[in-house]
Amino acid sequence: MKKINIKILFTIIIITLGYSCSDDFVNVKSQAENSEDFFNSEDDYQNALIGAYDLLQSSYINVMLGEIASDNTLAGGESATDVIGIQEIDDMIHTPVNAQLRDIWGWMFSGVNRANYILEFKDKTDFTGKEQVLAQARFLRAYYYFELVKWFGDVPLVVDQRILFGDQFNVDRTPKAQVYAQIELDLMYAADNLPYVQSESGRVTKGAAQALLGKAYLYQDKFDEASAVLENLIQNGPYDLVSDYNSIFETEGENNIESVFEVQYAELEGAGFGCLQCSEGNVAVGFSGIRNYTADPGSTGDIFSSGFSFNVPVQELVDAFEADDLRKDVAVLDIDAWASQTGITFGTGFEHTGYFNRKYIPRKRSSAAQQDFNLTNPNNYRSIRFADVLLMAAEAFNRSASPNDGKAQSYLNRVRQRAFGDMLHDLNSTGSNLTENIYQERRVELAGEGHRFFDLVRTGRAAQEIDGFITDKHELFPIPEIERQLTGNRWSQNPGY
Repeated sequence: MKKINIKILFTIIIITLGYSCSDDFVNVKSQAENSEDFFNSEDDYQNALIGAYDLLQSSYINVMLGEIASDNTLAGGESATDVIGIQEIDDMIHTPVNAQLRDIWGWMFSGVNRANYILEFKDKTDFTGKEQVLAQARFLRAYYYFELVKWFGDVPLVVDQRILFGDQFNVDRTPKAQVYAQIELDLMYAADNLPYVQSESGRVTKGAAQALLGKAYLYQDKFDEASAVLENLIQNGPYDLVSDYNSIFETEGENNIESVFEVQYAELEGAGFGCLQCSEGNVAVGFSGIRNYTADPGSTGDIFSSGFSFNVPVQELVDAFEADDLRKDVAVLDIDAWASQTGITFGTGFEHTGYFNRKYIPRKRSSAAQQDFNLTNPNNYRSIRFADVLLMAAEAFNRSASPNDGKAQSYLNRVRQRAFGDMLHDLNSTGSNLTENIYQERRVELAGEGHRFFDLVRTGRAAQEIDGFITDKHELFPIPEIERQLTGNRWSQNPGY
């Protein structure tokens, strides 16, 4: 299958008015926004849809900080002042003036606006297959809003129209229950109007919509609803676990049978530190790479390249893996052991633990990529894997009003059988013990993939696991102060900030 080209075109920049390096949460009105100038053909809708997909690439920061904010990794970097906003989130001392939190807010709302632009003019021009274009747009809106509600709680909810300059004075923060309700509606529509298989890898599918809907239910403790939609996906979808866990995170493992939804990256062009979201590559990969990595050409160690040593795993995560768990060496690279085995050399950065997130560190690339600050890594982000679906279903069945622990065990053990290569490590626990087993399995199966912090928060375990976490404060991140100022302080701040 073709891989969707999410490189944004100049015309899309003009018409969708995405957040770039500006200071405004809202988007300034364009001379080209008159609907008579656009949405006159299927190509117009498809081009605008590519613009809506484009902001997925900016979610690299969400993924990286989802690990750093948790107990899985430390900020790392060159020093204690290297990207101070990341250091603050790691230490749980972040404030409303944190630059990285503002990036998440601005980039995710730009994604919402781009999806809403399509939906604002959904009735303008008819063509065969338009319902699939609208379904993809509604999934993307739900995806971006899901990120926003995870990070910030109550956020402004605007449906089927853009937020333009001046609108911020009339738009209030919406209770997160209402935001979730819209997310559910969007994902139901997407699931009803999309196929399980698309002709281009990276486009939204029915399975992606069902999986994200199940996750949205799980985040609201709607376990009966989550178990129903996830069971439907497991039984009817085309997905399965790949046999070799190690292959998932390599180039040849992209968009495989386990990939339910994957954010596409490419080695098309680079970005500078002044506009990281301009990269077509996965910036988090470069940030998480090994500092000053050097290997002899053609040697065993000549498979990685250098990065900036952020997001370094801690010993506690390494120890969370059971003996004989095949996933440990895929998830975590022991750099000293690797150096002894291969003869590579490397540098150490701040908070060096001796470990790196092997799933998402730079692989060896073309020589042309080296000049781009190591930011053009083409590694796709596996946003939703089938293993995640199985573990979400296991949790939903275990925690539902009428638990089905037998089904929960079967889905949990399906993941474990791949992890150990046998059935000798199957678990037969029930009730709360099974719940804890599922939580533990999510940690090791999904290590390094950006889910840990939010799993701890939604299950009420964050305060006991994360150093510096303050209950009734750190469950949410602060609304960026400049965004509040742009509304004339119309929006209240989250508690504790």
